[in-house]
Amino acid sequence: MTSVAPSTSTRLVSLADIRAAASALRGVAVRTPLLPADELAASIGLEAGSLFLKPEMLQRGGAFKFRGAYTFLARLTPEARSRGVVAPSSGNHAQAVALAARLFNVPATVVMPTTVTAAKRAGAQRLGARIVLAGTTTADRMARAAELVAAEGLTLVPPYDNHTIIAGQGTTGLEIAEDLPNVETVLVPVGGGGLSAGVATAIKSLAPHARVIGVEPEGAPKLTRAREHGAPVRLARTAGLADGLLAVEIGTIPFAHHQAYVDEVVLVEDDAMRDAVRYLLDRLKIVAEPSGAITVAALRSRVATPRGVTVAILSGGNMEWSGLRELLPDG
Repeated sequence: MTSVAPSTSTRLVSLADIRAAASALRGVAVRTPLLPADELAASIGLEAGSLFLKPEMLQRGGAFKFRGAYTFLARLTPEARSRGVVAPSSGNHAQAVALAARLFNVPATVVMPTTVTAAKRAGAQRLGARIVLAGTTTADRMARAAELVAAEGLTLVPPYDNHTIIAGQGTTGLEIAEDLPNVETVLVPVGGGGLSAGVATAIKSLAPHARVIGVEPEGAPKLTRAREHGAPVRLARTAGLADGLLAVEIGTIPFAHHQAYVDEVVLVEDDAMRDAVRYLLDRLKIVAEPSGAITVAALRSRVATPRGVTVAILSGGNMEWSGLRELLPDG
């Protein structure tokens, strides 16, 4: 594990940036609802009517990633769009960029890991993206994407370490604060950090007394380690069920937002995520991938202690029957 020098850019995304992204997304992205979860609330000691789930698997592309991808492509020049875009991704960012590119009639290439799930690869292909496979880590995908930028003149669509991407993902938090002004706790998954950075910015801007809890898998504690060191660090390896959250380091721009706005970070075991996927399917009829279910896993395993009116963000649900059967073999 090696330290990474802090970014020279310390500018934080503003509420105005997030509202501008929301304006561009209006009529294009889904404004996902807040679903009451009274049974889950009772099981963890919260009052009825105090726990809600934000199901981003209902977003276009099956995950929150569409918000940032569309915002980014909307701001490209026509000339840049004509050359095409490339997105390094474990799956959800790839599908989001492929979908946004199709809406703008832009050629899209996605660089995915050799271990990508069949569902996520097929999703990007259905949306018309060219698929390139590269290694198993975020660094592998970023390196191959950089090669394609140099060789073909493509524009890189960053998965998380970018102000525009963070503003787009932050519309998730903006909707929470607008729909539930009395929110007191928000749990958000942490991968590379774009979603958690944007959500924390929106929540702290509109509900400054609310607590924001970042949730990451035990097999990829990049934000936990970064907070211990005071700067992003690169992990030697990451592993686990939550393939969408296995970045080897937190983004430098997201980390600045985390330091400013995130109150706490907790770690969740794979078994707890598996349990949460089953719980959401059985009790709430929601299909969530492990990355998407991690906030519910944090609640059910009691590693997170919410207070008052709480929202748990379910970041995505790009899992098909074969994946569910493999994850829950006795189901």
